[in-house]
Amino acid sequence: MSFPQAVLDAWHLVALSRDMPRGKARKVMCCDTPIALFRTDEGVGALVDRCPHRNYPLSEGRVMNGTLECPYHGWRFARDGRCAEVPGCQVETACDVRLAATPLWVLERHGGIFVALSDAAPAEPAFPPDLGNPALDHFWWQQGTWRGRAFDAIENVMDPFHTNHLHHGFIRRRDKRLPVELIVTSHGNGIDMKIEQTQPDTGLMSRFLERDRSHSVSRYYPPTTVQARWEGETQLTLCVTAIFTPATKDTFTPFACFSTPNGMAPGWLKQAAIRLFLAPVVAQDRKALERQHEVMTHFGQPKFISGPGDILKTRLHHLWMGETLPKGEDPAVKVML
Repeated sequence: MSFPQAVLDAWHLVALSRDMPRGKARKVMCCDTPIALFRTDEGVGALVDRCPHRNYPLSEGRVMNGTLECPYHGWRFARDGRCAEVPGCQVETACDVRLAATPLWVLERHGGIFVALSDAAPAEPAFPPDLGNPALDHFWWQQGTWRGRAFDAIENVMDPFHTNHLHHGFIRRRDKRLPVELIVTSHGNGIDMKIEQTQPDTGLMSRFLERDRSHSVSRYYPPTTVQARWEGETQLTLCVTAIFTPATKDTFTPFACFSTPNGMAPGWLKQAAIRLFLAPVVAQDRKALERQHEVMTHFGQPKFISGPGDILKTRLHHLWMGETLPKGEDPAVKVML
């Protein structure tokens, strides 16, 4: 799968703010583009990771006097790509566009660093509800770059039926299914699935972390964000905003922000509990997406059929491609999860 234009024209989360201290440079990948991120006293810069002089990776350089210095010949580049200095040469370089590195749009929001690869990107990233809401406690969790496709990770998160088997005992159980109603709503530029149920799931994580849940909603915000919300009778229990940044055509970098109401428990305690119960679930998803990708790669292309549980059908893919959906709510579907 090559990246559709809607993905190339979007903002992408490429790093967490806490991982980019002042004076540091690092390499990240986004849509097959290597990027040199660096932080100066003035803020974060993002350059295509290629020195225009001799094609050396700028991300291996150091931050010097508000610029990123190439370690090969010492050329220094400002955050806007201007060549600020060529050491040993007593000439003005800042106005010579031939010497400039390629800058990218970069913004820092809600504890994350977002980059746009295209001039067609909107002025600001579009964020789902409650990301950064001061009435909630938040923490980010990131576990490296995974093997697989970002789109398949999005489809995995939006699919409730795999949880009984892949995550048996943690989220749901395959031997103790519960009656629920699935309600799908298309919003034109997104889609959500609501799970209505009269009793909480029987998995360990559900029983310990969200015992008063009455329903949950997972909504896809194209092209790379899924937000899942678990709610009780009176308030939000847990909100997870997952962002799947395509690194290459065969890898992606997942980021997850967990949000819970203030005052339920100390933030550090909630974070420790969520990490404890969710760590094996994350590991299972990572392995499943990697194994899925191995099979698709072996056979040369993905081949999917839709079964009775695939009630979203091809709508996720249409949104991924930048298309819009007819607005409306599907009839409720009764299933056992």
